[in-house]
Amino acid sequence: MTDTEATAAAAGAARRPLYVLFLLTALMSLGYGGIFTLLADIRDEFGFSDADVGLIAFAGFATGFTCQVVLARYADRGHTALMLRGGVAVAAVGMVGMVVADQLWAWVGARLLLGIGSGTVGPAVRRLVITRDPERVGANLGTQTAFDVGGFVIGPVLAAVLAETIGLRAPFATLAVVYVATLLVLLRLDLRTQPGQVVHRAVRSLVRLPAVQSALAAAVAFYLTIGMFEALWSILLRDLGAETWLIGVTLSVFTIPMILFAPRGGALAQRRGPIRVVSVSITVASVCTLMYGVSPLWICIVVSAVHATADAFTLPGNQVAVAIASPPDQVATGQGLLGATGLAVAGLSALFGAAVYEAFGRLAIFGGTAALMLVFLVVARWRWSVHERSPGPAPAT
Repeated sequence: MTDTEATAAAAGAARRPLYVLFLLTALMSLGYGGIFTLLADIRDEFGFSDADVGLIAFAGFATGFTCQVVLARYADRGHTALMLRGGVAVAAVGMVGMVVADQLWAWVGARLLLGIGSGTVGPAVRRLVITRDPERVGANLGTQTAFDVGGFVIGPVLAAVLAETIGLRAPFATLAVVYVATLLVLLRLDLRTQPGQVVHRAVRSLVRLPAVQSALAAAVAFYLTIGMFEALWSILLRDLGAETWLIGVTLSVFTIPMILFAPRGGALAQRRGPIRVVSVSITVASVCTLMYGVSPLWICIVVSAVHATADAFTLPGNQVAVAIASPPDQVATGQGLLGATGLAVAGLSALFGAAVYEAFGRLAIFGGTAALMLVFLVVARWRWSVHERSPGPAPAT
């Protein structure tokens, strides 16, 4: 074997564990997507109210948010393997809980467990992805994003097929088995990371860094439109005369650019600079958001494809920005902070967006969201310029 072949073989061997992590990301998203699909069936089967179903959904978001803020730092302190294995185990128990649940408290409890599992796994996975191949961190984060979106897309289809052909409990039983099998695989892998300088710093010490402030401001700009889109897209298209099948197709098609272009977006962010890349993609997304407020049905659908392509560069770009901005001992903490920010902003955007749409119409909400996106983008660029004039601690990459 030549030196070149040996080098290529070594690089391939080094990347194989990363694909296990990418697959793990997809499997965790698979659970989330499947549950969302079955909430209406759960309501009808067990006689729950819409508020009860909302509580089940909210339970997962609340625990996911809390875990990403509170537990992410422990991945930076050398507990990555425990967090990954423990998170998958807790998620498996949550799925088993859904197999046997028949009361509201049991469904909420099971959803809490799944949220804990996902919120624990997420930052730990990203720490491994960032630290194991620093030369390709952008492309790897983009690939992880593609797997994340792909899992969320496949989840509803798998859940619907299993529920229709076997029964409502079948998707949860299947995912429980999948998570147990995943745990057995993880037990055989070396998932350790070096904690480096173990400095028990509070999250607020990370937030004080101008580069982190920049990345979080860009994340706010991104998740404002994500929350608004999730809450209002189907309503907007229905009000413009779209049939149900068309709404479903647009939601599926929206994910294709994310899967195709996210790895390229992450690599470009690492090469050209994350804030430079997201400045372009968020500007494009804000224009698209404004157009939803004034355009007819088919223009909105075409614009959504452009919007999705822009988001494929923004999401991994934000992750790369936080990875660059975070000190080596706070890599997972930074990623957890980013994820928690996204959950909080998207949730608030969805809540207030629906109210504004109902009260003032589509131009007010979509135009207002576009304006807020640009405001936070300006903040992001300003804080990044401060970082460049007086760089903080050495980046993780």
